[in-house]
Amino acid sequence: MSSQAPVTNRPLVIAAVMASMAMVALEATIVSTAMPQIVTQLGGLRLYSWVFSSFLLTQTAMTVVFGKLADLYGRKPVILAGIAVFLLGSVLAGFAWSMPAMIVFRLLQGAGAGAILPVTLTIVGDLYPAHERGKVQGYLASVWAVSAVLGPMAGSLIIGKLSWAWIFWINLPIGVLAALGFVAFLHEQPVRKRPAIDAAGAAYFTVAVAALMMVLTDAGAAGAGRLAVEIAVLGASLLLFVRQERRAADPMISFRLWGHRPVLACNGATLFSGMALMGLTTFLPMYVQVAMDRTPVVAGFALTMMMVGWPAGATISSRTFHRIGLRRLLIGGSLFLPAGALVFALLTPGSSPALAGLGSLVMGFGMGIQSVCSLVLIQEIVPLADRGSATASNLFARNLGNTLGAALLGAVQNFGMHHAAGLGVVSTEQLRQVLDGAGRHLAGSAPVREALHHSLHVTFLAMLVIALGAIAAMLLLPGIEIARRQEVPAE
Repeated sequence: MSSQAPVTNRPLVIAAVMASMAMVALEATIVSTAMPQIVTQLGGLRLYSWVFSSFLLTQTAMTVVFGKLADLYGRKPVILAGIAVFLLGSVLAGFAWSMPAMIVFRLLQGAGAGAILPVTLTIVGDLYPAHERGKVQGYLASVWAVSAVLGPMAGSLIIGKLSWAWIFWINLPIGVLAALGFVAFLHEQPVRKRPAIDAAGAAYFTVAVAALMMVLTDAGAAGAGRLAVEIAVLGASLLLFVRQERRAADPMISFRLWGHRPVLACNGATLFSGMALMGLTTFLPMYVQVAMDRTPVVAGFALTMMMVGWPAGATISSRTFHRIGLRRLLIGGSLFLPAGALVFALLTPGSSPALAGLGSLVMGFGMGIQSVCSLVLIQEIVPLADRGSATASNLFARNLGNTLGAALLGAVQNFGMHHAAGLGVVSTEQLRQVLDGAGRHLAGSAPVREALHHSLHVTFLAMLVIALGAIAAMLLLPGIEIARRQEVPAE
């Protein structure tokens, strides 16, 4: 009996998964709360946005790389490496002495997050059959909902009582406990073959994603020369990447996997929903606060309704997809996205904030359904050896959608601000004063609010079109029957 291999303790591994995810989920909201104090001490206001962009850049680029490494080396060593990198970045960020140093350490944190999210979701896929996995995905969705509420509260408390460094150092006990949980309770078969690492493919892919994100970030803001260099780097790295993957024995990015129609349909819909999500989180609070002339608390309530709808959709779909079928749920769930976006397109300055909250709730509900069902479907239709890469491809699509949505919808909003019919051009300073509340009740604030209403109305219409794209992508999903051993029919 003593020679038997240790058995994985699924509930305790899920506890470690949730702790790992909580670190990444808290990071976004808690850092946003503390950034004004950080930039006051460190200076470098012009680099403010890069504290967030640097994290997203490496997280997006490394998601696919670590997903592949999890397939090659096993989930356990890769998740432990990801936690270690994330904690190292957290410790160093707390000691940052300047904004450039902070950005470098945030790059490290983002790389760690790029390992944690895809590998933890892959671990869940390994441990639970499809008919149980959906319920666990609902638990994981609740981690993000709770973190969205606790993050700003924890950030405000830390800034008020302690040094801002503790918003990063608070990750240490959580990460150490999560790592100990994986070490003690996750047991997998050792990898017996010597994997071939496509290092060149990983490098070209990382450079291509970094260049793409810089192009999207700088479009319309940077000089023509800088933008041309970034586009040239993007084109060259993409060509080198494609050439490398076509000749690599074990490519980092499998074109066969990414081109598989169900994977392509799910990831396409995920990309569109990621774009719509960025429009919701970025512009809805602005509309409620300025165009509707409501308090930041009311604006926050309208947005928070999305975090009520998301876990609700995830939980309901996880309990019903084995009866209804994944394809039907995916198509039906995607219908909630344009339904919510339509509510935003119909908003007027005189509308009730409750209507904005309803639209947020409906969109969140649809995204919860789509996120859970897409992951379950993708994980079930690929071989076990590709499950990490397939999971990572879905997360990459969401992250890329967030970036594309920020760039595209931001450009639409700026265009609307400068072309509001009959209202004249609104200066950046005028908009800033009204957004800050300092000029909300001044005589000149009414035209600014009217111009913002017109520009955001156009932005919400663009968001509606993007949400319709998610439906179009889901309609490409073929009828699939999940393997009989999983006891879950797709139809």
